[in-house]
Formats: sequence, C-alpha cells, structure tokens
Amino acid sequence: MIGYLPMDREERREMLASVGVDLDQLFAMIPACDCVRVDNYLALAKDGMSEMEVVDHIKKLAAKNKNGEDYDSYLGAGYYDHYQPAAVHHLISRSEFLTSYTPYQAEISQGTLQAIFEWQSYITRLTGLPVSNASLYDASSGAAEAMLLACRDKRRYKVFVSEGVHPDTMETIKTYLHAADIEVVTGALDEHGQTSVFPEEKGEYAGFLVQSPNFYGVVEDLDLLVQKAHEVDALAAVSQDPVSLAILKRPGDAGVDIAVGEAQSLGLPLSFGGPGAGYMAVTERLMRKMPGRICGATVDREGRTSYVLTIQAREQHIRRERATSNICTSQALMATAATIWLALQGSAGLLDVAEQSAAKAMYLEKKLVDSGCFKRVYDAPYFREFLVEAKAGVDLKKVNEQLLDEGVIGGLVLDQNRMLIAVTEKKTKEQLDCFADKLIALCGGQEGR
Repeated sequence: MIGYLPMDREERREMLASVGVDLDQLFAMIPACDCVRVDNYLALAKDGMSEMEVVDHIKKLAAKNKNGEDYDSYLGAGYYDHYQPAAVHHLISRSEFLTSYTPYQAEISQGTLQAIFEWQSYITRLTGLPVSNASLYDASSGAAEAMLLACRDKRRYKVFVSEGVHPDTMETIKTYLHAADIEVVTGALDEHGQTSVFPEEKGEYAGFLVQSPNFYGVVEDLDLLVQKAHEVDALAAVSQDPVSLAILKRPGDAGVDIAVGEAQSLGLPLSFGGPGAGYMAVTERLMRKMPGRICGATVDREGRTSYVLTIQAREQHIRRERATSNICTSQALMATAATIWLALQGSAGLLDVAEQSAAKAMYLEKKLVDSGCFKRVYDAPYFREFLVEAKAGVDLKKVNEQLLDEGVIGGLVLDQNRMLIAVTEKKTKEQLDCFADKLIALCGGQEGR
C-alpha cells in the first residue's frame, strides 16, 4: 500500500498562490523573537542535545513531580486514585482502540462501536436513566452541556447551579453559558453542606444542577432537587460520581432528568489531572436533544448482532453552524478503559470498591476528630471524601509541606483552615493509621509552638 500524502510542495505552492498568500504570511502573527522564530538552526547545532541527552533531561524533569505511585496520596477534589488492573492498560493499548480518531464506519468498526455500546449500557445501569451518549470530555463539560440541553428544551435562558459543584465545573458552566447569553444563578450551601434552598419562580428557570457527592464530599438530597425543579417546570440535573452510584440512590430512581459526571474514578489513572471522560444520561424524552452520538445494537441481513450509530448530533457533519454543542469527540479511549474496568469489577466488585472507600474514609475521619486536632465541618452523610477543620494556630499548608518530606501527599487545603481528604479502596489500615499519626503529630507540634 502506497502511503498517502495530502499534497506535495508544488501543490501547496499553487494552492497558496491561488488565494494570494505565501507561507510566511500564515505565520506572521507569531512574535518575532529568537526563542520562537529563527532564520537558521546554528544555535541548535551548537547548544542542542542528542536524543539520549533529551530523554535523560526529560526524565529528570518528570522526577520533580510528586505522584500517587511514589507517594501516599490523600488528594481528591475530583480525581481519585482507584486501582487500575493491568488488563485495562493492556487492552486499550491495542491498535484497534489506540487511534488518533474514533472510527465510526459500521462496516470496519464493529469492535469500537460495540465498546461504545457497552459503555452506554453500563452508564444507563449505573444512573437508572434509559439513554446515554458515547461520552463527553469530562464532568465539567458534561455539566455545562446539561444546562445548555435544559435551555434548549425549555426555551429559557436562566439556570440555577449549586455552589457545591466543583469550582472548575462552575467556571466551565459560566464560560459556556456566557457565550449563549444564559444567566447563571448560584445557590449557597446550608450549615450541613447541602443544597436546601432553590428558586421558587415558576416558568423562569430551564434547569437546576447540583453535584452529589458535592465538592466537599457531602451527599445531596436528589429527591429534594427533583421536587423543587419540577415544581417550577425546570429540569433536574445532577453531576454524580459513578462509583458512588453503587451504594447511593441512582438519579433515575429519584426522577432526575439529566445525569452527568466524571468517569476518571472508574479506574482511570490520575495522570496529573487528565485525560478523563465525562458521561451523560437522560430521559427518553430528551434523547434527541442530547449532544454527541449514540451507538445502538441491531442485526444484519444474516441475523447477526451488529452495532451502528443510531443518532449523531449536528456538530458531526454538515451545517455545523447549527450545532447544539461543541462535543465533537467521544473520549472513546478513556470511555473504553472505564468500560473494561467496570467489566472486570462486575457489580460485586464495584460495590466492594464503593463500600471500602466509604468505610475507610469514615475510619480516618473518626481518628482525626477523636484526636482533638480536627473537627467535622459538616454534619451530613459523605462518601469517600470529607472536610475537616484544624484547631486554631495550625498552618495546614506548612503541614502539607512537611508531609511531602515524609512521602505523603496530604489533602486539599481550603479557606478557614480546612482540609479536604479523599480515601479510596487502595488504602490499608496501616497506611491510614500512619497518615493520621503523622498529621496529628505535625498539627500538635505547631500548636505547641
């Protein structure tokens, strides 16, 4: 097979000449500085490095990072260190999956389409909603798309978002909706760390959105969300951790209209913050207003099971100016990794991961609170992540620096001398005891001074 080149140099020259520009004009906006544009490469020849030197240099730079493999980490806040079996990485490394673009042609892409179909099936089972798409970029884009969907459905341009959603998600929502001239009203959390007050103006809001467990780890009341949203003719949307759905009420069972979330917790590596994969599931009525695409199962003319794209959003093809979203990829590789992880875990395994994470989080929190160095911030149910407040006089940022010196990544330090701590099934009792002892000792040492 002869390699395909889109054009040679002569064809490129003719193309540029036909529109009246040259190649230099295309790069004219790049600042004319030595570090960006050079007329020759003498500097590289003089001061450059060989391949081995470059590799060694990059390894040294990478070694400066603190990671969850070499450190005992309790940092969560949206990304969680769940175990990834070796089979996950092995399978997604196959060339059929590890491609630069997701192939959708049914005649040559049955494996990819089946993987996407299985992903959708898992999400519908987890959420209790009947329809799921082929995935989104992440939880933040999913939440923004949920609010845009609500506005398209209700033909209103105002939404309510709880302040319990992740700060990055909140910023993404505001960015997306600002361009669409949609007003975002935020709602504060109550003394229990939950969203209990919702707008009461009927026919004014398109959708209500909460996150559960929210940014502070607190489980929200989905029944209340649905009641308050539907009372004012708004759609109820929730951003929910998929692992938590093994033990918490499913959004579909509560009557939620749109469920989104981050699939990184389904065994995807931390990777210093990405990539992840978002999910979205909706009621059947909203199916055709959902962004992205939906894979379906059918049979061919010989009666064999086959997989096809049943619904594709406008952004995929012609008339893109009428697109309803900017979800133009499905994060298929990450979604496939999460699918493999779910298949390996099974329902019993997923339940075990969720129960272990919750139980170990409660064990650690009790140990910290009983020490007298910390107190609970919110008296409400939580899943794998909790918020504690240190005693006066303790500098938690300094404590985290000292923990790093001892090979531990502490929790996320927030305002008001508070720390957000995450625990997963990977932690042993010995690790939890050791972390608690170190944290208590460092806090006590500061207090003593």
